[in-house]
Amino acid sequence: MSKSERPATQCPVGRTLERVGDGWTLLILRDAAQGLTRFDQFEKSLGVAPNILTKRLAGLVENGLLEKRAYSERPPRYEYLLTDRGRDFAPVLTAMLAFGNRHFALEGVAGQLVDRETGVPAEPIMVDRVSGKPITSEHFAYAPGPAAGPEVLARVAFMAERQAKG
Repeated sequence: MSKSERPATQCPVGRTLERVGDGWTLLILRDAAQGLTRFDQFEKSLGVAPNILTKRLAGLVENGLLEKRAYSERPPRYEYLLTDRGRDFAPVLTAMLAFGNRHFALEGVAGQLVDRETGVPAEPIMVDRVSGKPITSEHFAYAPGPAAGPEVLARVAFMAERQAKG
């Protein structure tokens, strides 16, 4: 089923994937989080075709993750800056980096986060801001939120039924 045929979803993962679920889009966000802002910088870093890059940047602007701002009038040139929404996506990229290094770096770690002062590699984890507990199935479970509609309620009920059967 294509994206245009899929019904609208309340699932937060599904909603996010609708906006950033393409590999080029994720890599553009990665590069933007590392300070790249200009079309030619993204193009050089990614080796992506200009037409694809143009489309992905427009989608990121449309979805509020990047802001397009003119930096030259003659010739017209633009830079793409992370918005608050785009900066809020950084932990997702960090989680992907850690996951990729843990599970797919068969040749060894090629890129990592390090402490700026010590140079010691970071070991990212997700932590609940309120309790300080690591986000694990031991401590947390998926539950419907106050605005949950039939789709979410049905999925939560289905998962609970599956877990009860063991």
